[in-house]
Amino acid sequence: MFRPCIDLRDGRVTQIVGGTLTDSGAGVTTHFVAEQPPGWFAKLYHRDALVGGHVIQLGPGNEAAAREALAAWPGGLQLGGGVDADNARTWLDAGASHVIVTSWVFRDGRLEWERLRQLVALIGKERLVLDLSCRRRGDEHVVFTDRWQKPTSLVLGEETFAMLADHCAEFLVHAVDVEGLCRGIDGDLVEKLAVWSPLPTTYAGGARSLADLELTERLGKGRIDLTIGSALDIFGGAGVRYADCVAFNASLAGAPDAG
Repeated sequence: MFRPCIDLRDGRVTQIVGGTLTDSGAGVTTHFVAEQPPGWFAKLYHRDALVGGHVIQLGPGNEAAAREALAAWPGGLQLGGGVDADNARTWLDAGASHVIVTSWVFRDGRLEWERLRQLVALIGKERLVLDLSCRRRGDEHVVFTDRWQKPTSLVLGEETFAMLADHCAEFLVHAVDVEGLCRGIDGDLVEKLAVWSPLPTTYAGGARSLADLELTERLGKGRIDLTIGSALDIFGGAGVRYADCVAFNASLAGAPDAG
């Protein structure tokens, strides 16, 4: 299934090469900056019943834009970027269906279980999405945090997903090595996620055509959703028509085994 996104940088809807994002903001490769405000995209997704999309704040200065998107479709979008125990409830109150958490539950490259438990106690695991975005290191997929610049000790695998599944509702996994490059998905990772994850999981990274959406559905055995960014025509891309993604989801909903 296709899941939409609204990536925000400097208060505007943007598409970048995620692996180029740094703390200073220097050297970021930008593909697209929208003329339309964030709320325009949220209303579009609402019109087309594209549930489970995410709004991601790529650095500071995006709170007003994020609130605009959430207000345009209360309960229809997830919110990530800078989420911690102090503001998670605030974002849910602002209209997010879930909050997406990454860097805050890690410290010095290690998962902080106490922080994760604190967050679950505060908002409930049913409102929490864990972002396990990763880079490939040899044969392993290592979780990276802090704008995907810092490696952690957490390696993706069946044991990792089983361990974390009791503390969240969903997983979000960006394949950072291919994210924003429009060179095709990491099919090996998608296939592994279908085996590893016991929860709804969204993969993002590299999608360049409708064939990638079909491939994700097949390799993921119908259990892995796909986010498409830079290749999408509403983000200035030439590889994928947004209308085709909407139609793809509708075809899945109408399939005999849907439900």
